[in-house]
Amino acid sequence: MTRKLNLLALLAAGAVTVLVVAGVSSGASKAAPTNQAVPTISGTTQEGSTLTATTGTWAGTTPITYSYQWRRCNSNGGSCGNINGATGSTYELKAADVNHTIRVRVTAKNGEGSATATSDNTAKITKAAAPPTTVNGCPSSGTGTLDISQITSPAHLLIDGQSASPSTITRSIGDLTLRFHISACNGRPVQNALVLAQAIPFEQFATPSEVSTDGSGWATITLHRARFFPASPRQQVLAVFVRARKTGEPLLAGIAARRMVSFPVHL
Repeated sequence: MTRKLNLLALLAAGAVTVLVVAGVSSGASKAAPTNQAVPTISGTTQEGSTLTATTGTWAGTTPITYSYQWRRCNSNGGSCGNINGATGSTYELKAADVNHTIRVRVTAKNGEGSATATSDNTAKITKAAAPPTTVNGCPSSGTGTLDISQITSPAHLLIDGQSASPSTITRSIGDLTLRFHISACNGRPVQNALVLAQAIPFEQFATPSEVSTDGSGWATITLHRARFFPASPRQQVLAVFVRARKTGEPLLAGIAARRMVSFPVHL
């Protein structure tokens, strides 16, 4: 009788122990989100620019989902109010944001609950820079190299310089390197113009892809000899069609320039 009582007591003690351990294990594995580091904002603080938010750093049971709310504040980062519809991870600054600062509030949520954290405020938002003025398609001010994007019709590109290496083309030539200079707006060099060079008649030299002009306005193009050079036993020049254009514009319109040039041939 005494043995049975002792066994029952042990079993009862074991059962209690299992229940306690199970309870501790189950409760320790779940937790609502808690913020460890606040969200941050990156981007240029100027009207028209896009700001990007991070979620910050959070602890808690995964998975955790995040939602955003952008807020417009006064110049010191206070008196903030939600911006209607601004609930993504990015926000494009509007005219209404000028002379204000911006914060973002991130809400983290899991099966155990939710919590929010708010970023520091940005610098004061400035007004968008005024677009440069142009005269006849050229910038009204400035000197030096122009980017092709600064030039519009009715201005036109000009192919105003050329060179070849070797300077005289012989029967034994393999590759021919040509250089062309592009300018516009009273002789200013043009960067990022697309230049094509094509030997005439065809199939004397393979026609390479267009090449962009560099910061000094020069495009360097290498032509590989093809099977029909020379075009004649008495050939004295190599005629080359050259075109300079702006990306996205029609080949025969816009600010494009076209020109036939020649280089000496000695057979």
